[in-house]
Amino acid sequence: MLTKSLKTTLNQNLVLRNLSVRGFSVKEYDLAVIGGGPGGYVAAIKGGQMGLKTVCIEKRGSLGGTCLNVDCIPSKALLHSTHKFHDAQANFKSIGIETGPVTMNFDKLMQSKTKAVTGLTGGIEFLFKKNKVDYMKGWGKFSGPNSVAVDMNDGSKDEIKAKNVIIATGSEPSSLPAGMLDIDEEYVVTSTGALELKKIPKKMVIVGAGVIGLEMGSVYSRLGTEVTVVQHVDRICPFLDNEISDAFMKILKKQGIKFQLNSRLTGGTNNKEKGVVVELETPKGKENLDADVVLLSIGRRPFTEGLQVEKAGLEINKFGRIDIGKNW
Repeated sequence: MLTKSLKTTLNQNLVLRNLSVRGFSVKEYDLAVIGGGPGGYVAAIKGGQMGLKTVCIEKRGSLGGTCLNVDCIPSKALLHSTHKFHDAQANFKSIGIETGPVTMNFDKLMQSKTKAVTGLTGGIEFLFKKNKVDYMKGWGKFSGPNSVAVDMNDGSKDEIKAKNVIIATGSEPSSLPAGMLDIDEEYVVTSTGALELKKIPKKMVIVGAGVIGLEMGSVYSRLGTEVTVVQHVDRICPFLDNEISDAFMKILKKQGIKFQLNSRLTGGTNNKEKGVVVELETPKGKENLDADVVLLSIGRRPFTEGLQVEKAGLEINKFGRIDIGKNW
C-alpha cells in the first residue's frame, strides 16, 4: 500500500508531467527577446552568436516586424514596380521604345510585393536556425521580472524564464479618437491596409503628409487613382529642410497628386462600398471630400499595450513609452 506522502509525490509528478505535455513547461534562457522586428531579430541573432541560449517571441507569425512585413519593404517593392509602369507609359516613347498600350495586372503586382516580403522574412528564420535561436510564435507578456508568458498562435499557452529580457515590440499606426473615423483596414486604412487593397481605388484621400502617406500616394497615383493629401501644416514632410520639402511637393504635383495644406480632419463617415466622406476645416472654411479609400497616415505610437510591464517592475508613461533610467 502506498503511503500518503508517496501518493502526494506521485500526484505532483503527474501534474508536472501533464503540464509539460500541454505546453506549460518552463524553459530557461539567458536571453529572451519580445518582438521580431529589426531591433528584436538582430538582438536575438547577436545573442545566439555570443553563445547565449536565446529565444525570440513574435506574434505576427513572420519575422521582420513592421519594416519587412507592412512598411518599408512592401512599399518600396510597390514603388519600384509602379515606377517602371509609369516609365513605360510616359517615357519609353521619348527614347524610341514603342510598346503599345501598357496596363497593370494589380493581382500580380501584389503577388510580386508579397514574394519580396516572404523571401526576406524566411531568410531571418534561416539565420535563427543557423545561430540556434529558438522562435516562439505568439504574444509575449511579462509574468514576473524574469519570466514571460506566451499566448501561442495555435491557441496553447507557454511560459519561459530568462536572465535577461529585451523589449523590442516596435510601434503601431496612430489612430483618431474613437468614432471620428474608425479604421477597418478596408475603406479606412492604415499603411497595413493600403498594402493589401483588393483593387485600385478611383479616389483616395490621405490624411498626413509624412513619408508613409506620400509613398502610398505615389504608388496609387501611378496606378491611376485620384489622390488628395490632407496636411495640417503648410508643407509636406515638415521634418525636412524647407527647400527639399518644396521641391518634393512639386515633383508629386507633377505626378498628379493634389494637396490640401493647413487643413485639419474634423470628422467623416465610412459608408463602406458606397464610399467615405471626409470632413475638413480648411483656410477657406469647411469642406467635404469623397473617396473610395481613406488612408490615415498620422504617425506611429509605441506598441506596448498588453505587455504587463508592471509585473516586471516597469511603468508605461502617458505617451505609451516605457520609462527607463535617466542614464539611458
